[in-house]
Amino acid sequence: MFGNYLIGLREGLEASLVVCILVAYLVKTGNRRQLAPVWAGVGIAVALSLAFGALLQFGSSTLTFHAKEALGGSLSVLSVALVTWMVFWMRRTARHLRSELQGKLDAALAVGTGALVVTSFLAVGREGLETSLFIWTAVQATDDGVRPLVGALLGLATSAVLGWLFYKGALRINLAKFFRWTGAMLVVVAAGVLAYGIHDLQEADFLPGLHRLAFDISTTIPPDSWYGTLLKGVFNFQPDPTLVQVIVWALYLVPVMAFFLAPERGKPASHAEKTAERPPLPAER
Repeated sequence: MFGNYLIGLREGLEASLVVCILVAYLVKTGNRRQLAPVWAGVGIAVALSLAFGALLQFGSSTLTFHAKEALGGSLSVLSVALVTWMVFWMRRTARHLRSELQGKLDAALAVGTGALVVTSFLAVGREGLETSLFIWTAVQATDDGVRPLVGALLGLATSAVLGWLFYKGALRINLAKFFRWTGAMLVVVAAGVLAYGIHDLQEADFLPGLHRLAFDISTTIPPDSWYGTLLKGVFNFQPDPTLVQVIVWALYLVPVMAFFLAPERGKPASHAEKTAERPPLPAER
């Protein structure tokens, strides 16, 4: 549940910050009449994300066992790739997210209403589709459709509240550090999802080694125990992984975490960059 809460919180906060920046910039520049197209784009993006999640859930239920395992495993690998790209992208762009979005919004204002809808749709839609895919794969990994979903919804609700507080100027956070450490936790969660996806591909006969276990500590950490359930929900821990799962897990986690936590090259952030770590507020005129 914690892993899905983290997914909902991080992805939702990215989307919330994007909306805050777009709305605050329009208010600040006297373009309140253009808020409707922006909200329309956000609404379309949310609806598409929900539809995508429903399609994954109900579409996969009609497949055969091997086809479902192949689909689940492939989408798990894809979602891990997307999340990995996302955490590195946000680590690099957190400081200048505001200026980047404002530049796109200026261009959209020059084109017209349709461009505003597309801009807000693309800005929020990417986060929504990534969230739907990653939550779906995490739900499949835990074999529990309730708690992971509740965790994700709580994370999204928290991100919405934080976004509103940012907009009102009631909350200041160093976003670069926030996304850095939540990104590190997401890398650990992603490693577990990847290992589960590999197991799915083994069950679908796409990969060998299904019956060659690396270890089996099921008697020490029973999967149905409270601590086994906790480890499964947070890290997608499996007490009896295959050797291939453990190898892939280590080959992903160790180098990705090392690259992610390595100090960024370049000069220290300027005062302007530090100011850009929070979204602009309507009062900043």
